[in-house]
Amino acid sequence: MAGTTYEARVVQYEFEIDIEAAPSRVWRAITDQLSTWWLPDFHVLGKDSIVTLEPVPGGRLFEQDGEKGLLWYTVIALSTNESMSLAGHCTQDWGGPCNTLLTLKLNETEKGTRLVVSDALFGRVEDQQVESLRSGWMQMFDDGLRKFVEVG
Repeated sequence: MAGTTYEARVVQYEFEIDIEAAPSRVWRAITDQLSTWWLPDFHVLGKDSIVTLEPVPGGRLFEQDGEKGLLWYTVIALSTNESMSLAGHCTQDWGGPCNTLLTLKLNETEKGTRLVVSDALFGRVEDQQVESLRSGWMQMFDDGLRKFVEVG
């Protein structure tokens, strides 16, 4: 049985979002209130699924809906109110196989917090997959997190 061979690549992207709130407030929204601002279009398992983050090393960022579950990422490092690094996997259904290392950094600014989002993917990585992830995370953190924190 012949298989398909793909080229492996490493691709990294980064973007910033300014949020008018203290880093501790943004951190609390990310770690304790995630399901409140997680955008409906990003609920992969259905509109009633719950997205949860366990903010400890080895903790999970996962989605659950009854008998269905999806592990988005595993927390590999964190520094409260400052940064969090997560490791995830993309199966063939999501354009992979590849691994992803997502880092969120909170930098205090005069007006609040600058969220720096960095993602590195390695494995079978296509340009359209990278653009989809970048634009998706930008939408999630701007329309979801930022608006939730600033507007309430």
